[in-house]
Amino acid sequence: MAVRYIDLHTHGIGRYDTRTKEPEDILKMAELHGKAGTGAILPTIYSGYINEMRENMEAVKQAMQVQNSSLILGVHLEGPFLNPLRCGALNKNFFIKPTISSLKKLIAGYKDIIKIITIAPELSGALKIIGKCVELGIKVNMGHSDATYKQALDGKKAGATGITHIFNAMRPFHHREPGLTGLGLLDEDLYIEVIADGVHLHPKTLQLIFDTKRLDRIILISDSIKGAMGKKQPIYDRKGVLSGSQITISDAVEILKKIGIPDAEITEAGVDNPRRFLALPRTF
Repeated sequence: MAVRYIDLHTHGIGRYDTRTKEPEDILKMAELHGKAGTGAILPTIYSGYINEMRENMEAVKQAMQVQNSSLILGVHLEGPFLNPLRCGALNKNFFIKPTISSLKKLIAGYKDIIKIITIAPELSGALKIIGKCVELGIKVNMGHSDATYKQALDGKKAGATGITHIFNAMRPFHHREPGLTGLGLLDEDLYIEVIADGVHLHPKTLQLIFDTKRLDRIILISDSIKGAMGKKQPIYDRKGVLSGSQITISDAVEILKKIGIPDAEITEAGVDNPRRFLALPRTF
């Protein structure tokens, strides 16, 4: 039986992405990922105005009700409680201050499908938001963050259990200030998302991650975005900022094999660990 991968961070694929009101677009995303060997996806919602993010979540919710392809697990909200200093390719104009009232407006009616939310832990009010999300059963990743090591550790203590695309869109690792990246590499509990396209992370950085990080805490993601399929190349915006990938998890697997990562470790990162992170049954 072929391995069916799980992708917990995909914005889009082919001509479709999560910036939509149409359930059919989400179903097409699932179908294309399924054809590429991914058995389950977590459509990831871009930061935007709260009402727009809610429209995007509604499209996913409706798609989940009629899905018959690659399993749609819910949504991953990448924001809007993020640090504009580390916006990456996201539009920082949509980032907002973490408040309980904003959180309530964002998630009302969608708590059952929100599986992960990415938050910058160093922002004023973020720790309270992290705690509230955990109370509601929503996993919290730390990301798009300028957090110091201590601030990242505070985020973990508040209840965060993961890190969004490690090394990318966060304070760079420094020998005197390891930041969120350092915590992610060394912490025994935190899960880390890894974009294994060979560009977001240099092949030697990928090797470093697999040599350093606790194996059952590495999660392969595509961070794929809307664009021409089949190129398997990263996508840059008009300013030359790395915006996302065009890979699927199957593509990442081939890249890791070329680097020399053992098959068993790759399978754990592409199947077992995302399943464990979301507490999915073995037969999803």
